[in-house]
This record gives sequence, C-alpha cells and structure tokens, in this order.
Amino acid sequence: MAKKKIEQDDLSESFEEEVRAFLSDEGKLHLFDDLTKVNPVTTTTVLKCLQARYTVNLFYTNAGCSLVALNPFQPFSCLYSPELMREYHVALRPQDLKPHIFAVAEQTYRNVQSQIDPVNQSIIVSGESGAGKTWTSRCLMKFYASVAASVISPKGSETVERIEKRVLDSNPVMEAFGNACTLRNNNSSRFGKYIQLQLDRFHHLSSASIQTFLLEKTRVAYQAPNERNFHIFYQITKGATVEERLEWNLPEGADYDWLPNSERNLDEDCFEVTRDAMFHLGIDHSTQNNIFKVLSGLLHLGNVHFSNPLDESQPCELEDKAKDFMKTSGDLLKIPVEELLEAIRIRTITAGKQQQVFKKPCSRAECETRRDCLAKVIYAKLFEWLVLVINDSIYAEPSAWTSFIGLLDVYGFEAFPENNLEQLCINYANEKLQQHFVAHYLKAQQEEYAAEGLQWSFINYQDNQNCLDLIEGNPLSIFSLLNEECRLNRSSNTDLFQTRIEKALSNNQCLSRDRFSKKPNFIISHYAGNVCYQLTAMVEKNKDPIPPELVHVLQNSKDPLLQKLFPVTERSQNNIKPQNRAAVVRVVSKFKGSLEHLMQILNSTTPHYIRCIKPNADCKAMTFKKEEVLSQLQACGIVEAITISAAGFPIRIPFQSFTERYEILRKSCGSNKKRVCDKSNYGTAEKKGAIPVVDDSKASLSVVCEILQNVVTGQTTAEQTENGAENASVYCGKTKVFLANSVLEQLEARRAEVLNEKAFCIQCCWRRFKQKKVAKQRWSATVIQAAIRSWLARNRFQRMRRAADTIKHGWRKWKAKMAALAAAELDEGGEKGLFSVPGPTVISAKPPCSLETTWPLQAIVQFWPLGLVLAAAPVTILGLRRDLSLLACLRVLQESHCYKVESCSLGCGITSIRALPQGSIKFHCKKSPLHYADVSPHSAAYSSGFNQILLDRKKLLPT
Repeated sequence: MAKKKIEQDDLSESFEEEVRAFLSDEGKLHLFDDLTKVNPVTTTTVLKCLQARYTVNLFYTNAGCSLVALNPFQPFSCLYSPELMREYHVALRPQDLKPHIFAVAEQTYRNVQSQIDPVNQSIIVSGESGAGKTWTSRCLMKFYASVAASVISPKGSETVERIEKRVLDSNPVMEAFGNACTLRNNNSSRFGKYIQLQLDRFHHLSSASIQTFLLEKTRVAYQAPNERNFHIFYQITKGATVEERLEWNLPEGADYDWLPNSERNLDEDCFEVTRDAMFHLGIDHSTQNNIFKVLSGLLHLGNVHFSNPLDESQPCELEDKAKDFMKTSGDLLKIPVEELLEAIRIRTITAGKQQQVFKKPCSRAECETRRDCLAKVIYAKLFEWLVLVINDSIYAEPSAWTSFIGLLDVYGFEAFPENNLEQLCINYANEKLQQHFVAHYLKAQQEEYAAEGLQWSFINYQDNQNCLDLIEGNPLSIFSLLNEECRLNRSSNTDLFQTRIEKALSNNQCLSRDRFSKKPNFIISHYAGNVCYQLTAMVEKNKDPIPPELVHVLQNSKDPLLQKLFPVTERSQNNIKPQNRAAVVRVVSKFKGSLEHLMQILNSTTPHYIRCIKPNADCKAMTFKKEEVLSQLQACGIVEAITISAAGFPIRIPFQSFTERYEILRKSCGSNKKRVCDKSNYGTAEKKGAIPVVDDSKASLSVVCEILQNVVTGQTTAEQTENGAENASVYCGKTKVFLANSVLEQLEARRAEVLNEKAFCIQCCWRRFKQKKVAKQRWSATVIQAAIRSWLARNRFQRMRRAADTIKHGWRKWKAKMAALAAAELDEGGEKGLFSVPGPTVISAKPPCSLETTWPLQAIVQFWPLGLVLAAAPVTILGLRRDLSLLACLRVLQESHCYKVESCSLGCGITSIRALPQGSIKFHCKKSPLHYADVSPHSAAYSSGFNQILLDRKKLLPT
C-alpha cells in the first residue's frame, strides 16, 4: 500500500509539472485552435487556452467533436461577411482554416454531397441563455442560403432566391413573436425550433420546414421583474404610424400592465424589419393590420381589472378605469362587450344525466385567470398560425428533395429565482440534448471501441441518465405524478403534492428540497447545476384548461383572423372533451412527445455540436470570468469530449459501406492485388495446397485491409494494434473500420483521383467512338453525294442531248420551210412581173445595194420575232420612211395570231433574201416551234436562240 501511494504521489507531481510547463509559455496559448492538441488535457489548460484566444478576438475553438463558441457581446462584421462565407466554401480543406461556424457548416454540406451514411446532417446549437445560440443559428442559415445560391444555375436562381429569402425572413418574424428580453439575455428564445433545410439531388436549397416546441405563452399575461413581454408588443407601440395608432387605439405614451420596461430601447424593437419579412412570406398588409389589431386588443385586455362584488351571487364588477379598456378590447377583437364580459365572469357548469346547465359567477381571482387564459390562447393560436403560414411559403413535396441539414436552436438552460413548469420543460429539453451528446460521443464511442476489439481505457464522464429518469421515467417520475394530479377532479394541494413527490422519488439522488423555503418546492440536480422549482400553479399550468365559454365567444367573433384561428368546428370537440378525460393531452405529455420525435430525427442524422459559452453573466463585451466559463465547460462535458476525441477515431464506417464506396480503389490496383493480399494479416490469398474457408466478415475485412494498404501508408490492423502500435490513424475492428480525419481525406482524394482517371478513360473512348462515327458518316455522305452527282450529271446530259436533237430537228424543219416559202414568193413575184406588166421592163438605174455593206455584221437581237422584223425591214430606205416601215412591221406583233402582212412600200427594198422584189413586200412572222429557242448553249454568246441563226448572213445568203 505504501508503494502504491508513493507511485500515485509521483504521478500527480509529474502531472502537475506537465501542466505548469504547458502554461509557462502564455504567449503561445492562443495558437491552440484545436483543444485536442493541448497536452495534458485538463480543465485548467483548456480554460487558459480559451481565455488567451478570447483576449486576442479569437472566439471559435475546435474541441474534438464539437466547436466552442465564446460570445464576444459586441458586433464583428468581418467575422460573418459574405466574402468569408465564400472563402470557407471554396477552400479545398476548410478545416485548415481558422475554426469557425462556417467550417462546421461547410463540413455538413460536404458530408451530404459525399453520401456516406447517414446522409442527413444536424447541427445542434446548445448553451445557456444569452450564450449566442440564436445569432449562431441565424448565421448558419445565411451561410447555407449563400452556398445554395452560389452553385445554382441561372435558370433556377430566381426560385432559390425566393426560397432563401423566405427562409431568412422567417427569422425576424419568429424572433418578434417568440423572443423576449429576460434577465440573462436581451433576445432570449421563448420557444424551441428545429429548421430543416431541404436539398435536392443536386444539393441545392429547394425548400425548408420549421418545427417549434413549447412557446412560453404565459409571458403574454405575466412577466417576471425586470423582464419584458414578447418583442412584437413593443414594436407595434413604438413603430406604428399616427394613422395606425388611431386605428389600433394605441395612443402614444399610454401605459399597459402587460408591457413592462417599455422605456428600454433594444435593437429587436425594429418594426419595419418585421413587417417587410411578413410581406415577403406572403402575409399581405391587410392581414398584418388585422394581426396587429388583435395584439392591440390583448394589450387593452391586460388593463382590465375586477373588484369583488358585494353579493357573492353576483358577478364581479369592473373597475372604473377598466370599462373603457374592456370596450376598446371588444371593439378591436370584434366581440360584443356584453358577451366578452359574460364569458370572463360567468362559468357554465353541465351536470347530471340530463346535462342540465348552471351558470355560476366567478370570483375575482378566477376572472383574472380567465382573462389571462383568453389572452394566452389567442396568442398561442396566432403563433401556431404564423408557423403554418411560414411553412406553406417554404414547403415542397418530399419528392422534390433528397436530403436535409437540420438546425436545432432551443432555449438554453435556465435557473431563475423562481422557476416553474416552463423552466422545468426547458431544462428537460437541455437534459435530453446533453444525453444525446453523452450517448453519441462519450458513452457509445467508448463502448463501441471495446466491442470492436480496440484496446481502450474508459474515460469517466458525467452521465445524466438519473436526472432524466427523475423527470420522465416510468412508471414514476415528476411528469407522471403531474399528469396523475391533473386527472384528479379536485383542486391541487401543493403541500400534499410535494409530499407525494418526495415519497415516490426518494431513491433518486438528483432530487432534493429547499427546507428553508416556506413555499412547496423541489430541487433537481441538472447537468448544469441545481435548480429549485416552485409547485405553486404548476398543476394548473400542466392542465392548461381553456374554458368552453371563451372558445365559444372567440368563435362568434366577427374578426376574420379570429375566425381562422377558432373555426366553428371546434365547438363540438370542446363539448366532448369533458366527457372523455382520458383523451386530454397535458402540457408535459405533449412536450415530451414532440421532443421524442425530435430525438428520433437527430438519431437518424450525423450530429455536429456547437457549444456556445457565455463569458460573463452581465453580457459585457470582452469580459472573461473564469468561474462562470469553467462551470459551463464542466456541465456540458467539454473536457471529457476533448479527451475521447484526442484518443479515439472520429470516423467509423461499417465494412459494407466502406467497401461499396472505396471498392473502386481495390479494382484500380491491378497487378498489385495478389501481392497486397499476401501481405495482409486477414487476406484470403491461396496457401500452398489449400484455400482457407472464410466467412463474410473476414472476407470483408480482407477487402478493407487491401484497400487501406494500397491507399494509406501506415495502416494498422487489429493484430498490429494488439502488438503495441500506438497513435495509429486507422484501425480495422470486427465490423467497422475506424479512421482519423486525415485518413478519410486521403481516401477521398485517392477516390476522386481514380474517378477522374476513369472519367478520362471513358471520355477518350467516347471521343474515339465519336470520331470513328463521324468519319464513317463523312465517307458515307461522300459516296452518296458522288452517286447523286453522277446521276444528276447523267440526267442533265440526257436532257441536253434530247434538247439538242429537238433543236436540230426544228431548225432543219424551219430552214426547209423558209426555203420553200422564199421560193414560192420568188416564183409568184416573177409571174406577176411577167404577165401583168406590159411594155418594156424598166430597170432601175441604181444598182442593187449589197447586203455585205448595208446590214451590220454583229447585230445582236434578243427576241426572234423582233429579229425577223429587223431582218425583213428595207435597208436602202433611210429617215422617216424607214421608221414608218418599222412601225408597220412592229404593229403586226401586237395583233394576236396574225402572221402575214402586206404593205405598200414607198420605194424599193428587200422583198426576199434571194432577190430584190419589184412590187409589194410580203413579210412572214411566225412563232418559233422550239421550246429552247431562247436558251443559249454558250454563256459567252451575245445573242440567244434562233436570233443568232437568223442573223448569220453566211448561212442565210447563198454563196
């Protein structure tokens, strides 16, 4: 024993020396951007590193499986600029850049693209109230909207801009109606929300959906000291115009009981931002005006107070100042004042088998409770309706998207001087998220390492399962006792209820009681600290009763918005509820069911944690209080997570999934496959003389080892690890392969390289095939063109040959006919001169003119009838007589079917091509019988057809 004690003392002293040595160089502590690199890992070393980084404005630090985000409590625009988003998105290795929420967002986006199971991703933003969860979620949504818009095609950019705009516009609307200023945070979320950003198969933002949890509707009618109501009430009272104030009956400077601390001005009081966002979400101005009018009616309803009646059988009377507020509230809600007063002051009781109805006046306290209940139910229904409107504007059918990235932003852990059912549900939700973190990282990983055969020394961590069993366990828990108390048909006694809780749950160490407090209470030891809950009104809040008189009066309202929120069909349901008490769903049961559904979604995704830390409780800029930060680090298990992440493997892939994704690397090894199998400790290569029989798990392991040894250097199998290999980056277990991030990146890079090679090979084969196909098509086209051209040339030659034969036939026929006509004319003229003219023949003294000198040799005439006219015209006559003769010849052409003209000549002229006639001139003009008379056989000829033939004197005149 003495030896062991001495050894422990020596170990503790050496460990303290390591811590002091690490902290000695404070100038380099801010350089540790990943806390897994801190050696040794203790709360002191982690706290010092975070403080050093916070001092130099480095607010994000990697902590193994999660990201630690310290709230600077002052704006840093450069930290969330679009340029920085783009830098992280286009980086080859975003993890090499400085730690940032954009690095986590980009990693989730790339995980969706890599298709490693599970495909869907979730980012869980947790932390105390005021740690910066809402701001972080808002920046993450902007990043994803920017990423989706940057990669979309121009055709769809308008759609994506519409979706991303509406998704981003949902933030100011949800914050205005669901956030409020509390003691610990100026913009505290009083509800939880889980946003699914849904991506199509091209990983583009196509739609979204919002799921909300447990709105703190009691804040409408009750605000703790130094706290405020929801932001929207302050926005309408400060941002409304003069006309809107008159319409909504909100005079400037008026006091409202449900609007405390209105003199404080916050950035969240911007009314125009909320109105613009509502308009972009599809809520038109008339509907907005209706919403704000209802909210104004609730503010006036809060100023309605009652006084005790003189006679208990009579209903309570309104105070003098409250009458005007009641009338204004009824007018704004469009409910008659008498009906509204009766619903608040008189309770209807149905009793007996005959369902007799009795009316009983309510006490002053009951009247104020019913008034508060009316305001809460209207605001809760309005909030639910707004969520439905937002979801309708960003919704898409499930077939339109293939994967999603979820963003969870829930209320942080709360511990106020007085805590009730709201704080119990809020802290229960944080306990469930902490259990998810513990089960996924701290507990499940260590158990998985041991089950897979990895030598692992278990690290102690804070397990909150006992606390959850106390709150929600079966058969006995605080929730079950609350529901049982609500089922009793009597008013709850808080003292008896406290006794029942202590007696039934005394075995749980997480339960205790403040014995110095006079109020009934119980204390729960949460992971983040002890919280004392008051039992006063807790049972009534769990019942959340809605008197049927209030529902009926709201259904009869003339306001169109209230008619949507409270349709008449609900009346029958409300009448059935009192008879079937088992069907009533209490507040804690409803919240537990929605939270369990959320946990099922988270368990089906790959979670990523962002731990928001609040450096100080006063929300002061650049103030780092070690005690407060240390308590948060210890509560959320950051130190344990860092230790496990430093010693473990962040990537765990089953053999089948690993083989399916990286099988291509094994096939690409080619001739090295047999050599690798021989080297592998779990290979299936043949031995001399026999082939070993292996099962599927061993075969899968051999394939995994083969892939790893061909791609990754320094891979470590199970046997190698048992032999003492340390700090290995790869481990092959029994059913899974465990990888470090660097190994996964190496595998992905090699896979991308092989895919590029295969793609290049496919492209080469395809291009070669296309070239061969184009060459074959070109050769085929050439053959077809040659055949067609040959056929066309042959047909053209045959047509020209037939045309030439026709021309020759027509020419010979026409030439013979012209010769016959000329001979007939000559003979007829000779006979006339011989027999009709007595006496001596008078011979002209002038010798006949020669055609060689009178007719031009290169006469060019384009139309053969005109050519005949000119050829037959007298050439010896000049001047007016020749013109008249030509006109007479041309007149013949205008007459239809007239080919023979006889005219008297004023002088001698050519009457025949053979001789000069002595008497009248006869001219013959006939149409050419040939179809190709005007077609020139040579393009260089000046005349065409038979005109050239007729004017060729060498062939016309006899030699």
